[in-house]
Amino acid sequence: MAKRENYQIAGRSIPPGRRATVALPMTNMPDHTPVALSLHVVHGTRPGPVMFVSAAIHGDEVIGVEIVRRLLRHAALNRISGTLLAVPIVNAFGFLSHSRYLPDRRDLNRSFPGSAAGSLASRLAYTFRTEVLARATYGIDLHSAAIHRTNLPQIRVSPGQPEALRLAQAFAAPVTLTSKMRDGSLRATAKQAGVTVLLFEGGEGLRVEDAAVKVAIAGILRVMVAVGMLPASAAPPARSATLHCQKSDWLRAPGAGLMTLLADVGDRVTAGQVLATISDPFGETEIELLAPRPGILLGRAHLPLVNEGDALFHLADLPQDDGDAGTEQDIPDEDEVI
Repeated sequence: MAKRENYQIAGRSIPPGRRATVALPMTNMPDHTPVALSLHVVHGTRPGPVMFVSAAIHGDEVIGVEIVRRLLRHAALNRISGTLLAVPIVNAFGFLSHSRYLPDRRDLNRSFPGSAAGSLASRLAYTFRTEVLARATYGIDLHSAAIHRTNLPQIRVSPGQPEALRLAQAFAAPVTLTSKMRDGSLRATAKQAGVTVLLFEGGEGLRVEDAAVKVAIAGILRVMVAVGMLPASAAPPARSATLHCQKSDWLRAPGAGLMTLLADVGDRVTAGQVLATISDPFGETEIELLAPRPGILLGRAHLPLVNEGDALFHLADLPQDDGDAGTEQDIPDEDEVI
């Protein structure tokens, strides 16, 4: 077998069987501190696809950073075929300020494909697209819920992408949710570029939930097996098949007050089940939030102070059969609908 060529990126040459952290210069902070898009390259000794794993496109979604950190320490990567591009912090600006956004108040996941001469968000999106996305065949983008909310570990896939669905089944998160793309998102740009990308959701903003981290790492390894980057023995077997849900929406607070949670993410609920109660501070009134139909809870708020209309529970319909694809208006957007 012919020897693999070195992997070339940002002026670096990485030999087969070696790893390196590479910095792609971006800009300077106002105090002249340089900022770069940093990635870690794991270049296998055997040929195979290129996959990226990215996190913290939203700077407050720190769980993805921990997932990438543990993934890079995993012994399975010593057996890799192909090349892994791991980007633990895409939005360094938001990460350092504990913010979802960039300093220009733009959402990076609405700024793709980006421009070399655009806003700060646009320039960062352009760098990621040209230096990471354009090199890959597959990608896994790691996200969490917003602050004061938590998500059940889940994979989001776009309608009409059988390869993404195949990889979602290999990932085997508790739930796979069909979600349409948003203009300016990484997934939309990836689809145009012919790159299959899974979007992982799990945990809460500014928090690291160990159980969700473990689900993500096991799932990523199983996807790497499915695309031929790792041998089957390198990934743990899935405990159960993923539940493929097609329709979901947020249930909102029917009144304002102090919320008492009576259900949690992952719970399968029945129509009419009490999910939470909302009371005034004097205990004189109490309103119940009822499940309008059977389903599974994918996300929830946990801040006890709620306003009328606040999104409290993300409820997905349980699948009826393989042919139930849902209508366009039923399919949720890829980000939190709050």
